[in-house]
Amino acid sequence: MLQQLVNSLILGSVYALLALGYTMVYGIIKLINFAHGDLYMMGAFIGYYLINGLHLNFFIALILSMVITAILGVMIEFLAYRPLRNSTRIAALITAIGVSFFLEYTMIYFFSADVRPFPQAIETVKYNLGPISISNVQLIILGISIFLMVALQFIVKKTKMGKAMRAVSVDSDAAQLMGINVNQTISFTFALGSALAGAAGVLIGLYYNSIEPLMGMTPGLKAFVAAVLGGIGIIPGAALGGFVIGILETLATAVGLSDFRDAVVYIVLILILLVRPSGLLGKHVKEKV
Repeated sequence: MLQQLVNSLILGSVYALLALGYTMVYGIIKLINFAHGDLYMMGAFIGYYLINGLHLNFFIALILSMVITAILGVMIEFLAYRPLRNSTRIAALITAIGVSFFLEYTMIYFFSADVRPFPQAIETVKYNLGPISISNVQLIILGISIFLMVALQFIVKKTKMGKAMRAVSVDSDAAQLMGINVNQTISFTFALGSALAGAAGVLIGLYYNSIEPLMGMTPGLKAFVAAVLGGIGIIPGAALGGFVIGILETLATAVGLSDFRDAVVYIVLILILLVRPSGLLGKHVKEKV
């Protein structure tokens, strides 16, 4: 059971990175960006070509993948979402689904739907600590994920742009009147979330040793579930939700329900939302009519 808990923390940390992107974008412009999972896929492919084609060091490839996916996220926001910002939410949601399919099938067209082995840029070393076996790759994934989550929290809470993000999430019109560049703040939010998704893609490629163009669909949905579970729009809630989803999925596999692990995740989500609709860390806010 301890071994399964360790495995669940590694998987949960990746879900947490993905969920943070969902929750930031929703907190700023109330958009559920269903293309976010495909940015995770793009990050994995970018990392693959940087390591396999250009023979870069893993950590340099990770940073470059984050930068490139951040730029891609800003382009998607500028071209697809910004023109629809004053439209209905359903229009923006349908556009997000369209962008998701566009990224997936563009990758299939150019690179085929075949599964590719992710290059093992880091030699695996296993450590046995009593009943627990853990590898250096798992420790690197967990360490990088926690570092990125802490860095994100610092940016949001302590920096000038972080304060602008919080102001825009509360009232974008009032923030604009106070001299905050709303478009720039929203673009920065997309860049930040996309960079985290790109990092998650590279880390999961290293963990599972395989990537393919449709790899972002299921983790993207699970990350959305994690964001809702923790409290959509709340950054610590998204991180907590990611770890909870990872634990649930791993425990379902451990007790012999591997074929139903996705169903277990969604059933638990439904039960929690019936009891606490705002999520684990969410606050119930009354709105005036």
